[in-house]
Amino acid sequence: MPSPRISLAQLHRATGAARPAPPTQAPFSGQWRFDLQQVDGSSHPTVADLSECLFFSPGDGRIWLQDQRMVLMHAEALGGLRRELIETMGLDKARGLLTRMGYLSGARDAELVRRQWPDAEPPVAAVAGTRLHALEGVVKVEVVRVSYDAATGDYQGEFLWHNSSEDDEHIAVYGVGGSPACWMQTGYATGYVSTLFGRLILFREVACRSAGDAQCRVIGRSVELWDDPQEDLRYLQLGEDGPDAEPAAAPLGPWATQSATGGQDPTLVGASSAFNAAFHMVRRVAPTPATVLFTGESGVGKEMFARSLHRSSDRAGQAFVAINCAAIPETLIESELFGVERGAYTGAGASRPGRFERADGGTLFLDEIGTLSLVAQGKLLRALQEGEIERVGGTRTLRVNVRLVAATNENLREAVRQGRFREDLFYRLNVFPIHLPPLRERRDDIPLLMQHFLHHYRERYQRDVPGFSQRAVKALFNYGFPGNIRELQNLIERAVIMVNDGELIDVHQLFRGGEELGDGVLSLPAEGGTGGRLVGTPEGTAVGAAQMPGQTLEDAEQQWIAAALKRTGGNAAAAARQLGITRATLLYRARRHGLAVGRDARP
Repeated sequence: MPSPRISLAQLHRATGAARPAPPTQAPFSGQWRFDLQQVDGSSHPTVADLSECLFFSPGDGRIWLQDQRMVLMHAEALGGLRRELIETMGLDKARGLLTRMGYLSGARDAELVRRQWPDAEPPVAAVAGTRLHALEGVVKVEVVRVSYDAATGDYQGEFLWHNSSEDDEHIAVYGVGGSPACWMQTGYATGYVSTLFGRLILFREVACRSAGDAQCRVIGRSVELWDDPQEDLRYLQLGEDGPDAEPAAAPLGPWATQSATGGQDPTLVGASSAFNAAFHMVRRVAPTPATVLFTGESGVGKEMFARSLHRSSDRAGQAFVAINCAAIPETLIESELFGVERGAYTGAGASRPGRFERADGGTLFLDEIGTLSLVAQGKLLRALQEGEIERVGGTRTLRVNVRLVAATNENLREAVRQGRFREDLFYRLNVFPIHLPPLRERRDDIPLLMQHFLHHYRERYQRDVPGFSQRAVKALFNYGFPGNIRELQNLIERAVIMVNDGELIDVHQLFRGGEELGDGVLSLPAEGGTGGRLVGTPEGTAVGAAQMPGQTLEDAEQQWIAAALKRTGGNAAAAARQLGITRATLLYRARRHGLAVGRDARP
């Protein structure tokens, strides 16, 4: 049997040891403009509150920060890894990798704080990030000044970093140099605050002990407030330029890039590990002539990745031709692909080239290729094998040099087994498959995508929309997105049209198209509470958590947990789902209140 998880607080209570006093918190002197409220150093969650989220399983080899698996690792080992990355990959690539690693860590901590304290005001949740970073042994954060204008969405902050573990390890190997080195910490701050506020907020280290300064100083601003955000975006790899690429000479803006054909294409946006895995696969195969097959659900951005592949290849100066196979009737697909000669059939009054000819020397993208008929599949296979085509009604063979990129949202292997797709064509296409993850598997990218689409449609429709309300941010972070990135894009376009100038986008402007919103989308339940939803109380009546006067929070929590366990027959997992908390949290709090869990709780 695995050992039970024990929090630091429990461990101290069980052993009778005095719990060490938390480090003295510097007063929070930042001037926040959140509903005219100000936050001081005593605001919850405190270090003691956060330590309640840290669990150990003695002898079982596992540590958790709430429901996130954690690892205790020697700072020296991380320093050794840092040195190997720099010396094998180069300074720029190593910096990009470590910055993105920090970004993901910050995004995870922001999600934890959102779930654990869903009703916390933004400044309180922001302070929790500084304390979490300290609790994790990375750095002590001192707030110099912070402001966030909810009306405009503008964020600005200045912080001092003390006892940076990243600096210690960098200086031990390379000594004091000429540039800042707290790359993971900068990425962490960007990931945490961006995830918290649902918009891209970039942090930059302007002074660093590794550069010879007395202490580390970092500035954070909404991306629009930076005059030169391209360098920071480059290390986060938010788009076509990798961390080793040269900055664009005349950038069109933080989220747009000039295509090889002179048109303006939105850049790829993402910083999650799933996004970067696909992105690096594209970069690896781009210089080759290999056929690429993109797979993934509808709306994940397969054509965007295909265009990125083309722009990164040696065919970038030639045509990129796209065709949606599902949108072409079966009787016309051959003429669309291979062209038609005049008089080939009734209505063919002129000869015209097909997509293969138009893409000669460039890239041909066949979207939803799984919808092609078996006859069309056979003709496509011959064109790929021979590199030759014939127009419909023609007698002349034409040589074409085309790099084929295909995409599908169905399982082609299963289609082959069912006889709906030719096996020989499948193996011709499946030379270099790249799977694109759905948006629910890359939620770290949601704040970046939100900001990207908001910027795009704000410019397109000439609207003055400063950003999103906190309710809207929570809703978007918890929505399932069956339509993936395309659905997120549509939701934000709809909201930009609906909202009045100068107002923040709210939930009702986003979700008005019949979307199915599950539990926890419009409100996040607090621990032991319901987040305002109506559920059965211990007495069986339907009242909200706010309608229980005369009780302390501890009493209310005990009653909610006891009622949930009774309804589920002692099933801790089911009770946790009803309450909107993790199973580990329910077990910990149930035991703290002396409530039986499992068989002991059955009536």
